[in-house]
Amino acid sequence: MRLNKYLAQAGVASRRSAEALIKAATTMVNGKLVTDPARDIEPEDIVTYDGRRLSIVSKTQVIILNKPTGVITTVSDEKGRKSVLDFVPHKERLFPVGRLDRDTTGLVLLTNDGALSNRLAHPRWRIPRLYEAVIDRPLSQREIGRLSKGIFIGEGEFGKAEMIDQSTVKSRTTVILRLRRGKKREIRRLFYYLKRKLFTVHRTQFGPLNLGDLPVGQWRQLSDPEVTQLKGSLNGY
Repeated sequence: MRLNKYLAQAGVASRRSAEALIKAATTMVNGKLVTDPARDIEPEDIVTYDGRRLSIVSKTQVIILNKPTGVITTVSDEKGRKSVLDFVPHKERLFPVGRLDRDTTGLVLLTNDGALSNRLAHPRWRIPRLYEAVIDRPLSQREIGRLSKGIFIGEGEFGKAEMIDQSTVKSRTTVILRLRRGKKREIRRLFYYLKRKLFTVHRTQFGPLNLGDLPVGQWRQLSDPEVTQLKGSLNGY
C-alpha cells in the first residue's frame, strides 16, 4: 500500500491532502523520515504522523451535520474561525467530505475514512447534491437551458446544474438545483453570471442521504446500512 493511501485510510486526510502532508516532512516509517507519497508500506511497518502512531481505520464512521451559516468546512483555521469540527465532539479523527463555503448552510458529511472521503468528493464519481437557492426572481426557460448545458463562471471554468423545481412567494424565488461536480462556490458563481441576486444557499441532499429534519448545528452518526448505501453510490467502492 502506498504511504499516502495509508495516511488516508488511517484518517489523517484525503489521499490528495495526505500526499502534500508527506512531502511537507510530517511522516516517519520505522523511525525514518519519508517524503515520498509512493513509498510502499508493509503490514509490519510502524508509521507515525506528526509524532502520532497510525493504524488503518477498522470501521468507517460517517457523520451528517446541518452546518450553520458563518462556519467553515476545514479541519483547522489559522484565523481562529469556527469549523464544522467544533460541532462534532468525537473520539475518532474526522475530516469533512469536500467543502461548503462559509455562507452556505446544510448537509455536510464528516468521516474517518480518507479513501471514502476522496471518492465522494472527486468529480469523477458525479455524486448528486441537491441545493435550495433563494433568488430575487424566477428563472426563464432559456436560463434553465443554459444551466443544464453549462455556463462560463470565470477562472476558465464552466458550471452546470439541473433545475428540479422553482416556486415564487412575493419577491423571493426558491430554486431546487442538482449538481454533480461541485466546483468552488459554483452556485454563487452561476447566479452571478445569470445576473441574479442570491440570498441564501442550503444543501439538502448528498448522494442517497437527506438532511431531513436535523436541526441547524446538530449532527448524527450514520447507521451501518446508511454507510453501506453511501458506499454503494460509488459503483462498487
